[in-house]
Amino acid sequence: MKKIPYLFILALGLLGACNQGSNSATSTDAISLTVKNPADFARKDVLLKVDISRIAAKHPGFDGQGYRLTSGADLPFQLNDLDADGAPDEIAFLADLAPNEEKTVSFVRLGEGESLPEFKKRTQAELSHKTGGKWEDRKYIGGDFQNVQSLRVPPEHTDHSFFIRYEGPGWESDKVGYRFYLDWRNATDIFGKKTEDMVLQRVGLDGFDSYHEPGEWGMDILKVGPSLGIGTPGTWLGDAALRVETTDSVFCAIPLNGVVESMVRTRYAGWKAGDQKVDLTSELTIGAGSRMTRNDLTLSAPLPNLCTGLVKLDNAAVLKDDGSRPWGYFATFGNQSLAEDGLGMAILYRQSDLIQVTEDKNSHVVVLRPDQNKLTYYFLAAWEQEPGGIRTEEAFRQYLDDTALELGQPVSIEIN
Repeated sequence: MKKIPYLFILALGLLGACNQGSNSATSTDAISLTVKNPADFARKDVLLKVDISRIAAKHPGFDGQGYRLTSGADLPFQLNDLDADGAPDEIAFLADLAPNEEKTVSFVRLGEGESLPEFKKRTQAELSHKTGGKWEDRKYIGGDFQNVQSLRVPPEHTDHSFFIRYEGPGWESDKVGYRFYLDWRNATDIFGKKTEDMVLQRVGLDGFDSYHEPGEWGMDILKVGPSLGIGTPGTWLGDAALRVETTDSVFCAIPLNGVVESMVRTRYAGWKAGDQKVDLTSELTIGAGSRMTRNDLTLSAPLPNLCTGLVKLDNAAVLKDDGSRPWGYFATFGNQSLAEDGLGMAILYRQSDLIQVTEDKNSHVVVLRPDQNKLTYYFLAAWEQEPGGIRTEEAFRQYLDDTALELGQPVSIEIN
């Protein structure tokens, strides 16, 4: 048998190792996505998300870190760690798409010493409560506000306890801001904005009611009272909507506070929904360039329905879609803001989830059917004083028609 020289075997081994290394590098260095717009209209600031596990299935070793995202130019993006385990779970990025466009988005590995581009922060979510003071009965006395990542609501807390800055978590885009009362009311309110800059970090620092007065940034523009405000979750019982009022405990967290997407996650344990008691999780997300908040609800056990809606106010016309598309809407428009000027509000929902549109004393109510204990809907507000604001009912209706059409024709992402 002819002997093969040892050096030749060693060379083959090294060559194999080099090839293996080259394949491995290719696996994580040459990654791209194909983004497809199926619609015959253009889209701007589309928020797109892809699970890192999907990419890693095709490109082993990919973890999303150490890359730029480009399509001719750098695209704004963020890595989302949804379960707070220290490892990103998905990539969220923005793209503009022409009608029927297929766009290639590439992951470009950062060079040695190269930093990620800095992107303008266009969304924000925050939760701030006082520390260093003390509870006296159900009021918090003294202390200073401190931003936190999460809060288990203390049993002493109720409405007007002066404990949480602007009474709950807030979230915003460069278009509009929202908050909800993190107490028994659990209703959602609107911060109208006059600027595209992030503003929540300075709202409510100078007094409990300061944001009810016009400021250079904007103001609280909605009278909520006992109603569903805008997009508040609840359930329809008999002839009225019941908000998530009576619970065993409430835990609120800020999983995302990013440049293109932010989220508020709230877990309500032991919600008394009529004769039933269930746990409810709400995930409120907002994207850059969008007025819409997406609410993903998850129940621990079935309920006959979940509902949401809009406060009933004077001087507001009611707008509805024609029912011909996968996504419908219920909306109001008119001089219904606390600034006594134009404000449009809307709920957008899947037609297949709709049970009925009705009303009670305080609210227009959209009653929806959860699917396997889950439900998704959107809500939005458009104030005439926002930069480039919508000022007429006709323009608001067109905006809603366009938005519902976009929801019904989602952009697809393929991993190459």
